[in-house]
Amino acid sequence: MKDIKIIAFDADDTLWINEPYFQETEHKFCALLEDFLPHHTVSQELFRTEMNNLSLYGYGVKGFMLCMIETISKVTDNKAKIELVNRTIELGKELLRKPIELIDGVEEVLKQLNGDYRLVMATKGDLLDQERKLINSGLEKHFHHIEIMSNKRTEDYQKLFKHLDCQPEHFLMVGNSIKSDVLPVLELGGFAIHVPYHTTWAHEQVTQKVDQPGFVQVNKITEILSYLG
Repeated sequence: MKDIKIIAFDADDTLWINEPYFQETEHKFCALLEDFLPHHTVSQELFRTEMNNLSLYGYGVKGFMLCMIETISKVTDNKAKIELVNRTIELGKELLRKPIELIDGVEEVLKQLNGDYRLVMATKGDLLDQERKLINSGLEKHFHHIEIMSNKRTEDYQKLFKHLDCQPEHFLMVGNSIKSDVLPVLELGGFAIHVPYHTTWAHEQVTQKVDQPGFVQVNKITEILSYLG
């Protein structure tokens, strides 16, 4: 990785904790509907609703809230009381208000790399929510550029490369998702370091083994420093 000039970091579950908060909210939501269907059945229905609406709502808490409300209608056959909807909206607001908890070692890594590389935050999600989380994290000062993407496919990374005036062989992506942070970048000829997180949203899970040049997997984010510099 001696030719790397730009290092991009995913945000959710790479820089700070995210998915456990979503799972906690989902658990509370399913409990609201336990008089209608078992917990796991409600969870499955919610996931189907999310997948059906992903192209409309994109990623983030607000889309998740709308999907929970739609799931109430489906699970209760449109017979739910408005109080259920109101409680679900409040669950979504609680999720939006969650404090930012940095993953161990993140600030140390950014401090060491800043100055030697151009650092970029490249993440999916709702613009307002991700901007808020970045500001509250205290990490904004480390980044040369912030890119909040509607998706992370090869074409999305191509746009990012063009915007940064960067060739793929000079670009490294660091993230917790094989699907979003690794495979598209490798396909374009860039480098990727996978930093697994202990829990991953079902939509981001892949089973294929990655065995390509330019790919590294580490156990924690501080280990990426041994591959750089």
